Amino acid sequence: MAEHPPREAGGSDVAVDVLIHTVAVRPTGEIDIETAASLRLALTEALTHASSDKPVVVDCSHLTFCDSAALNALLTARRAAQETDTVIRLAAPNHQLRRLLEITGALPLFPVDPDPPADGRTPTGHPDGPPR
Repeated sequence: MAEHPPREAGGSDVAVDVLIHTVAVRPTGEIDIETAASLRLALTEALTHASSDKPVVVDCSHLTFCDSAALNALLTARRAAQETDTVIRLAAPNHQLRRLLEITGALPLFPVDPDPPADGRTPTGHPDGPPR
């Protein structure tokens, strides 16, 4: 099942795929001040399907740019996820996103997987989630 937030929310299409063991959020292109609302909506939707046994995985493999608005959306979703003991993972982040996370000190807050989620399997990486 794939769900999409309305395009009017931020002009960017961000898919939410509810898989067997994960909920994949799949943004594409640039996420910035103009398009971050779509990412926020998609993360909110993903969290309604997620649980402590079913993490949210943000598939970053098709992102070309993220700014502080995108980082804010990720951090806000992480805070909401913690309330239900859910983990938000980042899969295949590019160099620019990794650098943004590093310079802001946010990298340790998100488990990072080398590959995007596929076939409904939980991606490899840090199985116990981020430090609390």
